[in-house]
Parts: sequence; C-alpha cells; structure tokens
Amino acid sequence: MEKLLVTGGAGFIGSNFVRYMLEKYPDYSITVLDKLTYAGNLANLADIEEKYGPQGRYNFVKGDIADPVAVKEAMAGARYALNFAAESHVDRSIEEPGQFILTDVYGTYILLEEARQVGVERFLQVSTDEIYGHVPDGSSVETDKVEPRSPYSASKAGGELIAHAYFITYGLPVVITRGSNNYGPYQYPEKLIPLFITNALEDKPLPVYGDGQQIRDWIHVLDHCSGIDTALHKGQPGEAYNVGGGNERTNMFITQTVLELLGKPDNLITYVKDRAGHDRRYSLDTTKLRALGWAPQKDLATGLRETVEWYLNNRQWWQALKAGEFKEFYERQYTKR
Repeated sequence: MEKLLVTGGAGFIGSNFVRYMLEKYPDYSITVLDKLTYAGNLANLADIEEKYGPQGRYNFVKGDIADPVAVKEAMAGARYALNFAAESHVDRSIEEPGQFILTDVYGTYILLEEARQVGVERFLQVSTDEIYGHVPDGSSVETDKVEPRSPYSASKAGGELIAHAYFITYGLPVVITRGSNNYGPYQYPEKLIPLFITNALEDKPLPVYGDGQQIRDWIHVLDHCSGIDTALHKGQPGEAYNVGGGNERTNMFITQTVLELLGKPDNLITYVKDRAGHDRRYSLDTTKLRALGWAPQKDLATGLRETVEWYLNNRQWWQALKAGEFKEFYERQYTKR
C-alpha cells in the first residue's frame, strides 16, 4: 500500500481529491492533515471515513502545516505529498494578509523541509491561475511572468517560489499545478457559485461586485482533481502545469445561470462596491497538461446543473455552515458595502 499525504484534505478541492484518488487507486492509502479552520469540515470526509477508514486506506490527522511536529507525524512513510492546504479567499486576504503569508508561504516551507528529510518521490504544490494577475488578452502559459495583485495570490506565488527553490537547490522533485476557478460539491459558501446558489434558495440578495463583467475560467472540481492526478504521475519535476476548464464566462453570466436553474427572479441581483484590486480577467492555456493526456470532461452547463442539484439535496450541510462563522464574515463583507 502506497501512502499519500494530502494537506488541506478537509477542504473543498482537497476532500474531492481524496475521494477521487481512493476510488481510482485501490493500492493507495491517504493521510489527510488539516487544521480544520472555518473552511475545513470533517463532514466533507464523513463518507470517506466510513468507507475507507476500516480498510486502513484513510487516516485523518488534525494539525497545522506551519507546525513541524504535526507535519513530521503526518508525512512519515509517505511516497507522495500534495499540498492543498491554503488560506484561499481573496476578500479575507484583504482583511488579514498575515494569516495568508503564514499558511501559504511559511507552511509550504515547513512541508518542503520535511519532504526533503523524508525523501518523498514527488511533492505537488497546488496553486492558482491568480498568480498571473490580470490577463487582458490571450491566455497565460506556464512561462509567463508572475504578477499577483492580491495578498492571496501573492501568498500562493510565494509558496510556488519556495517550492521551486527546493527543486533547484535540493533536487526535491516538485511539481506545481495552477488551477482556474473551481466549482462543484462541498465548496464553502463564501465563494461565488455556492454563495449565489444558497442565497437564491433562501431568496436572499446575490451580491455582485461592480458591474459583474469580470471573467473567470471555470473548471469542475473533479476535472481539476484529474488534472492534478495527471501532473502527479506524469509531470516533470521542476515544472508547472495549468489546469483550466476552458470555460471563460463573466460573473454575471454565472449569476444569471444560477437564477435560471433555480427559477428565481433577476431582481435578487444586488450590485455592491467592487473588490479592491479586483482582477478583470483570467485565462489559462492548458496545452502543456493536455500533452500528458489530460482533458476536462465536464461541460459547464452540465456541471452547473449538477452543482445546483447537489446544494438542493444537501441543505443541512450548507445551512450549518452559514449559521456559524460565515454569518459574521458575510455581514462585514456585503451588508456594509
């Protein structure tokens, strides 16, 4: 049985990845290391614990990637280490940038240092297309200049740079993936799609930043998982790979599609003051990853419909989240705008 360490595995993308890998690879076991911040949720892993825990293929360790002791315990015996753990919401990074630097940069360093000591065969750093900054024309390729424009994207760029430095300096076999905007089941409701779905279900306003014409490339979380899987097993150490869905849409298009799928009126849309330093457009060229045999499978229309259905059928999951810490954040972020 080959052990994988997945940090941040109780979060949205991480939990989907754990489920994907355990289903695909019967010879893999996975240890999840997660701090269980507001976005980390053991409910995301409940079915995994029930199915794979008794088989000895799944183990959970509560801990912070910035804590060397917790990292040492979790990484012991791992063949591969994949770092999903991150503070990930741009709005929160504007409020509290220091926490993003601590987790996304220093925490990545702690993981890399332990991976070097253990001698893992592959260290995969999960990053974001936001490190490229605003892309007015064309699509970003992996050799483009890194120009982050928010504390979040800067912290992710910092994590990438220290990871690449460990490849150059120590020969640690690091691979980096840069994903576009994800959507799908188990996404914490602060992000655009789950926020707008759940608000619409509650007949609450959908707060659209600025004019709503910001463009994002949307990828279903399982397509992102398969892209990370491909980079892990087929990617070259020292290289970065873009993982995008090829679905560039405005935020307003996504907003109106959600309302249409739920049969809700457009008058739920409420325009609020735009985010500071809001990037207008992201776009990824995924030629490099596609050359390894990967391609996204989920078209946006189908993926959005299935995602709306998931939130319709899992009200208890998201209602519990929106009743907690989320409520205070929402009041600060939108009510006062």
